[in-house]
Amino acid sequence: MNKPGYLLCFTLLLCLTVVPAQAQQNVFGGALAVGDDVVFVSETQNTVTAGSVYVYQRDQATGDWTEQARLSASDATDWDDRFGRALTTDGQTLIVGATKNGGTKGATYIFEKDDAGMWTETARLTASDAADDYHFGRVLAISGDIALITSLGHTESAGAVYVFQRDPATGVWSEHSILTASDAQSDDYFGMTLALEGHTALIAAPPQNEGTGVVYIFAYDPASDTWSETGKLEVEGLEEGHQFGASLGLREGVALVGAPRFDENLGAVFVFERDEDSGQWTQQAKLAPFDGEHDRMGSSIAFDGEYAWIGAPGAAGFQGAVYLYRRDAATGAWVDVKKVTGQELQRGDFFAGALALRGQLAVVGVLRADFGAGTAIVFEQEAGSEMWMEKNTVFNEGGGIASIVGGKVICTDGEADRFGCSQVDLLSFLSVRDLGGGRGVRTNDLWGWTDPETGKEYALVGRIDAAAFVDISDPYNPVYLGELPRTEGSPGSVWRDIKVYKDHAFIVSDGAGQHGMQVFDLTQLRDVQNPPVIFEETAHYDGIASAHNIVINEETGFAFSVGSGSGGETCGGGLHMIDIREPTQPTFAGCFADTETGRQSTGYSHDAQCVIYNGPDVEHQGKEICFGANETALSIADVTDKANPVKLANASYPNVAYSHQGWLTEDHRYFYMNDEGDEVQGLVDGTRTLVWDVMDLDDPQMVKEHFSENKASDHNLYIRGNLMYQSNYKSGLRILDISDAVNPVEVGFFDTVPYGEDVPSMGGSWSNYPFFGSGVIVVTSGSEGMFILKKKDIDI
Repeated sequence: MNKPGYLLCFTLLLCLTVVPAQAQQNVFGGALAVGDDVVFVSETQNTVTAGSVYVYQRDQATGDWTEQARLSASDATDWDDRFGRALTTDGQTLIVGATKNGGTKGATYIFEKDDAGMWTETARLTASDAADDYHFGRVLAISGDIALITSLGHTESAGAVYVFQRDPATGVWSEHSILTASDAQSDDYFGMTLALEGHTALIAAPPQNEGTGVVYIFAYDPASDTWSETGKLEVEGLEEGHQFGASLGLREGVALVGAPRFDENLGAVFVFERDEDSGQWTQQAKLAPFDGEHDRMGSSIAFDGEYAWIGAPGAAGFQGAVYLYRRDAATGAWVDVKKVTGQELQRGDFFAGALALRGQLAVVGVLRADFGAGTAIVFEQEAGSEMWMEKNTVFNEGGGIASIVGGKVICTDGEADRFGCSQVDLLSFLSVRDLGGGRGVRTNDLWGWTDPETGKEYALVGRIDAAAFVDISDPYNPVYLGELPRTEGSPGSVWRDIKVYKDHAFIVSDGAGQHGMQVFDLTQLRDVQNPPVIFEETAHYDGIASAHNIVINEETGFAFSVGSGSGGETCGGGLHMIDIREPTQPTFAGCFADTETGRQSTGYSHDAQCVIYNGPDVEHQGKEICFGANETALSIADVTDKANPVKLANASYPNVAYSHQGWLTEDHRYFYMNDEGDEVQGLVDGTRTLVWDVMDLDDPQMVKEHFSENKASDHNLYIRGNLMYQSNYKSGLRILDISDAVNPVEVGFFDTVPYGEDVPSMGGSWSNYPFFGSGVIVVTSGSEGMFILKKKDIDI
């Protein structure tokens, strides 16, 4: 339940950084290279395996580009080695960066093509002064027997570029020198982009001077066998944030320099030429979007001397486009330009986030296609023509952990199958794929429903693109029954939330345009023939558009949309109250927003729990009370009278990052709340749970900050009896005994992410549902899927 745009850059669309796409993306297509009739596409991070580079060649019979090989590091042991973070090739040699190989020191691998066209690893290069956080191999360039390899973390991120040379006689590569900027400062990231031709290197530091950007010129002198800085490429009119040097191209003495934030994100590419006699560089032209669109043109560049493919991934709502220019070699004039896109792109796909070009072949990375999994599109130039034609899209089928069904996997010696655990057994696991999710789809929220007639239990699982329904009445062999697709016309969304009232599911989605609230009659799940099937909604409420969450008080029959936006009655992002006593006829009932809370002081509520209060505060017993996690504070309101809701109190706490979600103890004496951002921002040393004493609703008191030894970010938590069930992202499900309310004690866990460290981040367990009568616990984990678990001392 992350709020879009909050704190961290959760999507590339919200935070296009200065780092070139070829060097920064972990998705399929994030780094590209084109050889002689071969295309290389990297996928630097997978949920199961280490990074890979896919090798594609043209099928002579069909003309399609098909996978011929998959390259990985010979010493790969870590799924997060970032092999493929950067690629470069001269046709016979392929260099691959792996920036987290050896921890965060980084390494670079050399592959050579043999006579049969096969690529074989021949060397592993490391920095002579390798150190943690150097990330050696982040950006690469090759020309002849010279290779440049960037270490962006070098010297407090001032950055450095290592020069390697290949012995023509032996083919052995060795470090020659280390290049740094003459005016280097920390966080300049010198070497963020590179271009190399012969004995000339262009090395950029786009963040320098508050993001104005600088491009340095380096030259090699064979007589002295030294590289030296000879100047900088100069442009008048650059300002802070323009990111001059965010992309580079160099061929035949012509240099292209991208500045994607130039002119209020219009973007531009500056063209320089080198005088053959003096060696001086002068600006000859400025290429800007001919249609005046603010496309961030110049985010990526591929240039072969004649054609310049210039990426504008911000075009058409980040669908992305390429400005394709042709340069007349005789006159140096840019004589032709057209705008190129893919045939089946959607808003947010980020086409042209990465580019590569050689001869009559070009490949374009579509970095956010398939819900962020990424694809690449191959273009070919027609023989004897200036036309470039889209051939086909290439992608991998995706990894993922295989489903586990058929019987209990007992937690023994700290493990159940590959998953870390303590006092929690695995009854079954369904992968995202087996929950109906296609490539790039992840799970998010979930809820549960028990059929009052049959007693069967069902898990209602949120996916990026739909709500999935699973029969878990046999917890060892769950059955995926089908899905309710997202509202037609709404985009896929990381955030989907589901609650239940009177055998109906109520479903909302955040960042999803005009999604509204879907209502689905769950009794349709009783007799599903030939599952899985595609269901249709039973009713629809359009009083809201997007919403972060839906809260339901089953005692009163009212729903509360929170975090509403994108249209309708948003109620400032606070409580949008809906009468659902007739589930298929939802009607607007009122608003409440405490404007002393929320990051924009609108009363935005990220999540809430609304109950008929039966706690110790006699004054408010029997009233409908809502407890809201409102970004900056806990908010308490009396919403008994929907036309006249009353603020009772709000309260903040130390080291606020983002008040996220919480749940009451069953006696309504304590409210446990999590802060989603405090671990990520380094405000606390371990997973923190806030304990509020709400015996006086008009004056809530935070009585304890409970810290776990684990450092993972916390997310949704729920309470049943004396147990608190926390979904804490990378550390999975954590179960705490709260018999002593102010001193919780962890009594069990199940780590849903069997790779990597439990660091503060947003991947892993999103939510859990511990309220089934059978005692099973259902847990979602974003890239993994749905787990059905059981605490050892609970019988089912």
